[in-house]
Amino acid sequence: MPKQKIEFTNANGSRLAGLLETPDGDAKPARYALFAHCFTCGKDIAAASRIARALAAQGIAVLRFDFTGLGSSDGDFANSNFSSNVQDLLAAADWLRREHTAPQLLIGHSLGGAAVLAAAARIDEAEAICTIAAPATADHVRHLFQDAESEIQTAGRARVKIGLRAFSIEKQLLDDLDTHATTEHIARLRRALLIFHSPVDKIVPVDEAAKIYQAAKHPKSFVSLDKADHLLSNARDAEYVATTIGAWASRYIREQPDSDESVAAAPEVAANEVLITEGDHKFRRGLHTASHHLTADEPASVGGGNAGPTPYDLLLMSLGACTSMTLRLYANRNKIPLEDVKVWLTHERIHADDCAECENKTGQIERITRRIRLRGPLDDQQIARLIRIADRCPVHRTLESAPIITTRADEESGQSLRQGDRR
Repeated sequence: MPKQKIEFTNANGSRLAGLLETPDGDAKPARYALFAHCFTCGKDIAAASRIARALAAQGIAVLRFDFTGLGSSDGDFANSNFSSNVQDLLAAADWLRREHTAPQLLIGHSLGGAAVLAAAARIDEAEAICTIAAPATADHVRHLFQDAESEIQTAGRARVKIGLRAFSIEKQLLDDLDTHATTEHIARLRRALLIFHSPVDKIVPVDEAAKIYQAAKHPKSFVSLDKADHLLSNARDAEYVATTIGAWASRYIREQPDSDESVAAAPEVAANEVLITEGDHKFRRGLHTASHHLTADEPASVGGGNAGPTPYDLLLMSLGACTSMTLRLYANRNKIPLEDVKVWLTHERIHADDCAECENKTGQIERITRRIRLRGPLDDQQIARLIRIADRCPVHRTLESAPIITTRADEESGQSLRQGDRR
């Protein structure tokens, strides 16, 4: 599989070295994964390279890189910690986002698994997460330093042998691990999760996998790596993990259409109009404005190709985008220190008698739930004002006003397609 050596900088300006493994052929990869290696390991450890190679063979490009102070990356390992590992992951995701496509799949081995669980909340595009022999919390690795902990606490630093190498461990690392000792972030993932662990792992006991599984919400899955060691040193174990990840991830990560191809083949559309075309004779559809071109589809579970958001996804995206824009405009005009806004939306059909805020208590109704996260030094009054303003976004008002929709046949209906009119 083709490999590309890449470099990017982290939040501290240090240069980090990575490898991007891509599928064979000239086609642009449609799906990208980000791989985090184990504690004190590196991107070239056998398990990482084998898993990346096998996933690339399945059409998933994989970026693996050396954390700060390890392998070919710059920086001092002694000055790094778990929090800096998470920051390195975010920097790697940013590089993929800029240069290719943001990672839809996060994979972490050992402490790298704990790192992807911690970083996932800040990589919005990640739809699926896999952990391999991972501890539930980062502070699990403290046992590696227990014989030297007294010296570290007293002197501030000690040399500790981990595996076949010695590393300088500073007190700041232990202090940082203390801040990552709960599983609350796992309960808030809201992403598909696949957990691999061996019942005979001597480095990270399988009980850690049970903690991850118990903390996570569905969809979640556990795969037992019978007889495998912690580092997956047997090539067959690594290849089995990659094969399983590829099959499992196909349910959750979508192939991204090539935007350049979409634009090149796009039909002309009048201003202030939207055109919907057939992409296939199932559910795939082209969505076109005068200057933008998207794809809609349905999941494979109902006969679609999962090539784009569903119509209801697009409806929620429209409401969410309008909400976010309205909040930003209001905050800017009124000098409210809003640093960032995220909007989550869900759509469901519920029985009317289950809806506390609804007047009609018979039959089924449509309900859209909107959850807004406002970041910044905001007081309670400012937050309340912004939440009220959310209901004033134009799309919200359109949905609430029961708009009149008229439908008529286009003048050319009933004619056979001519060559060149296929789109």
